[in-house]
Parts: sequence; structure tokens; C-alpha cells
Amino acid sequence: MGEVLAIVNQKGGVGKSTTAVNLAACLAEAGAHVLLVDMDPQANATSGLGIERQQLKRSIYDCLIRGEPVSEAMLKDVALPGLDVLPATIDLAGAEVELVSVFSREYRLRQALDSLENEYRFILVDSPPSLGLLTINSLAAASGALIPIQCEYYALEGVSQLMRTVEMVQRHLNRQLTIRGVVLTMYDSRTKLSDEVSRSVREVFGERVFHSVIPRNVRLSEAPSFGQPIIQYDGASRGAEAYRALAQELLGGAANQREGAHTGTGAGGQ
Repeated sequence: MGEVLAIVNQKGGVGKSTTAVNLAACLAEAGAHVLLVDMDPQANATSGLGIERQQLKRSIYDCLIRGEPVSEAMLKDVALPGLDVLPATIDLAGAEVELVSVFSREYRLRQALDSLENEYRFILVDSPPSLGLLTINSLAAASGALIPIQCEYYALEGVSQLMRTVEMVQRHLNRQLTIRGVVLTMYDSRTKLSDEVSRSVREVFGERVFHSVIPRNVRLSEAPSFGQPIIQYDGASRGAEAYRALAQELLGGAANQREGAHTGTGAGGQ
């Protein structure tokens, strides 16, 4: 299987779904075969790509709870060639409770994705704004965690709790899990606050913070209501340029990881 990245932060409104949709689209635009998995009951990544949730016959819920193959729920070449989607519906809202009594409940997503083997270069998992069983499933299935942090007040609030959850998953469920990188979102160059938050995050996470920073951008905010990734809605916008740069950074990091694996050095961060 390719690189599985869980996009996680238990805080809402930090740009998780925005990052999931637009990073997936930019990776596909760059030629990578990408699967976007929507594990958030709000299904913003699903609707953000123009998928009508009410018309879906199957979703990731059916794979997690009923054990149906992902091929039955998957939508191919959504928005642009090379971008496939495992969509979510409101059914996922009950999955947290239903998973409690399921055998190997933390590994349901991993088991569902195992059938894909090496079909995808990247699998991006959009996780809900919580640290419940759906997020645990995302982390247990992933090789890396991608953490969006917004450049606003209380940006680092709750991050220590998230890090404890990641460490718990590493220790008990998934020894291969790493912090793949931290993405600064909603950066406003006009404010001193954004610079201060950016500096604080880089002090905490060091080289694990991506160089590419996602700006606060009106076009980026508008795109989901039109069901399009930013590169389709306004490919010349600052938001589109930022996500393209992030995709290239991720592709470069993936190449370095593969090279490290061959030489025995490995690559931990981004």
C-alpha cells in the first residue's frame, strides 16, 4: 500500500477537510494516484468534492460496520483523474457507538484498506474533530499523522492531548505511525498574531512543520460551496498555489522516505 496519512486535530475549524480535499486534488494533479477517505460524520470532504451524500447507496460506514469491500463504496476519478473517494454520510454519526462492540474495533479501517495493496501512491484520511474511535481507526491505519494548526488564538490548545493520543496509538496499536508533518493554516500576513503563532508552532514541532503555509483566502473559503477543489474553482488563487506547494513538498518527502528505506537511514518528519 502507498503512504496512508491521517489528517487529525480534535479541534474543529482548523482546516482539516479543506486540507484533505485540496491536498488530494493537488497530488492527483501532480500525477499521483490518490484515495481520499472521509471518516468525518459531517462529510465535508465528500460534499466539498461535489458528491451528493443523499444519493449515495454505500459509504465508508458500510465498510467499517458491515465489512463490505471498499470497491463497493468507492467513487472513481472524482473532480479530476486519479482522485478516488471513499465518501461519508450521516450514517457515520452512529459508528462510534456501533464500533464499541465490534471485534478488533480499532482496526476496522486498516482491514478495509488492506485490500487495496499498492493501488495508491497516497491515501488521505479526513478525521472527525474528536479523539474517539473514528480518529483512532484513522491513526491505526496510517503510516503518518498530518496535523493542521490554524494561525489564530489558542492554536496550540489541545495539541498536547492530541500528541498523547498519537503516542498511545504508536505504543499499543500501530508502531509504524509517525508525525508526518504539521500544516499551518489560515495564515494572515497582515496580522502580528499569525506570525507569533507560526513562530510558536515551529518552536514546538521544529522541522516537522511544512514550509508551505496555507493563507486565509476568500476563494479557498468559497470553493466547498461549489463542490470543487480550489485548483478547479480558482487555480490562480493564493490558496491554490499554497496547496500545490504543499503537495510538492509532500511528494519530495515521500521520495526521500523511499530513498531512506533503501539506504537504511529512514525519514521521520516531512
